[in-house]
Amino acid sequence: MTGSLSLLLLFMVAMASAPSDAELVRRFQEGDRTAFDAIVHRYQHRVFTLCMRWIGDEQVASEVAQDVFIAMYRKLGSFRGDAKLSTWVYRVVINHCKNRRLYRRRRHMDQHEPLEGTRAAEDDDAPSRQIASEEPLADAGVHRSEAAALLHEGLAALDESQRQIIVLRDIEDLSYEEIGELLGVPRGTVKSRLHRARAQLATLLGRQIDQDDLH
Repeated sequence: MTGSLSLLLLFMVAMASAPSDAELVRRFQEGDRTAFDAIVHRYQHRVFTLCMRWIGDEQVASEVAQDVFIAMYRKLGSFRGDAKLSTWVYRVVINHCKNRRLYRRRRHMDQHEPLEGTRAAEDDDAPSRQIASEEPLADAGVHRSEAAALLHEGLAALDESQRQIIVLRDIEDLSYEEIGELLGVPRGTVKSRLHRARAQLATLLGRQIDQDDLH
């Protein structure tokens, strides 16, 4: 018990001594470039994960994540702190992911068929999401792969705002308040948009996936 308590106290001291985002930004803006290394260490996993959800390709997501940190380095000097640093980071990530999807669409780099049987006019790089099976069967992996692919296409078939809000809420697990701050809309608007987006996604999936595939 004493050993566990000591480890907990050490952890609490370490957390208390860790500089805040605001402190790191201030140090960077005052010329301490090592502060940016700390910011990268703090956000690199979150940035890559979000890029991966939006892009769906590990190599491309890694490239976008690198671009995000380059952009952050260039722009952090003018960051005024009107929003939390985490919110600002999410904005940079989303903008870069949108630009990369637009770039890939223009060069016809994605060739999959959407739910309706024709090539999606936009959002071809929607994130995939695994669907767990509570009762594994001999072909459970096959069913999950098929369901994940259909879900990928379902997200791709949504418009930009619908997919964006599902990714932020249901995949990234941001709060309504965080999403509202990120998108610049009230909490009630976030909830109503999310409700419509979920309903649209359910409609798209319902045309292709039997209920048995969801369990």
